[in-house]
Amino acid sequence: MKRISVAEPKLQGNERKYVLDCLDSNWISSNGKYIGAFEAAFASFCGVKHAIAANNGTTALHLALVALGLNAGDEVIIPTVTYIATANAVRYCGATPVLVDVCPGTMNIDPMQLEQHITPRTRGIIPVHLYGHPADMAPLTEIARKHGLWVLEDAAEAHGAEVAGRRVGSLTECATFSFFGNKIVTTGEGGMVTTNDDALAAKLRQFRGQGVDPQRRYWFPVVGYNYRMTNIQAAIGLAQMETIDAALEDRQRLAKLYHKALAPLADALVLPEEQSGMRHVYWMYTVFLRDGGEERRDSVMRALDELGIETRPVFYPMHVLPPYKEDKAYPVADSWAQRGMNLPTHQFMSAEDVERVATALTQALTL
Repeated sequence: MKRISVAEPKLQGNERKYVLDCLDSNWISSNGKYIGAFEAAFASFCGVKHAIAANNGTTALHLALVALGLNAGDEVIIPTVTYIATANAVRYCGATPVLVDVCPGTMNIDPMQLEQHITPRTRGIIPVHLYGHPADMAPLTEIARKHGLWVLEDAAEAHGAEVAGRRVGSLTECATFSFFGNKIVTTGEGGMVTTNDDALAAKLRQFRGQGVDPQRRYWFPVVGYNYRMTNIQAAIGLAQMETIDAALEDRQRLAKLYHKALAPLADALVLPEEQSGMRHVYWMYTVFLRDGGEERRDSVMRALDELGIETRPVFYPMHVLPPYKEDKAYPVADSWAQRGMNLPTHQFMSAEDVERVATALTQALTL
């Protein structure tokens, strides 16, 4: 029986045509028409003035932090449940990621715990829109304004997610996205920073290109980085933006199919929720066992694997990983992360595939 992968990119639009155009024209590096076109399309999609492409999501995060002026000795508040790039990018600046517990269900940063972690060294907050569900931004941004902090959205997994009708990427000073091969929009590897701030956008572009003076070729007034996206990556990205509405609709279709197929397992599973006023884009359809811990979760995943269903565990909290380990309890993260798994979520999945996953999960939960 065909194996169902946890994620697959869909490249059935103009991706091949645009990449071949790059090859035929010899514009394959970090110059070329597709970079500006992709940036413009993504800025329009997010509802912002500027989108600055980078070569991956991690460098987009680092680029944003550098442009925001993060320095050694500073602190940045982040959720303990996130992909490690969020914490690593803070550390790249010589700053310290300060971990905060998350909310049950969404596993997004808990705004009610922010103020107790703010110190004189705190410079900003990075909410992560985990697995496609937006963080609770209203109380978070209010706290940030109160304390004079910037807010950087980590929207790597949430292309098209919304809060009160506004898309993520447009909610704060700036935001970052990833276009890795498993994302809703992919360029293979790639990233983007979005902002409405003209001065910040200029800094982002300068630091992205080794710090070169935009008015004086080969003159470098600051230390910059080579975080540029290639024209080939951007060509794929532009083609992806042409089908983004269909990609988001497919995520909603899958979520509805999963909700229905897994409803009979409500006594054993917690299904993903969509909070009022928000749009969940279901980058990953994430479920949680109601009982047991990491060992049982992993045994269920092994059983699914034997039945031809690929899954992924929810990210390990930062506070249990060696680089950021803390001898401190984060009750929600500690409980929820070890019970969570991502089910297959991609555009090639059919209703029959979802039913097969549900049947396999029903069987795995009885072992």
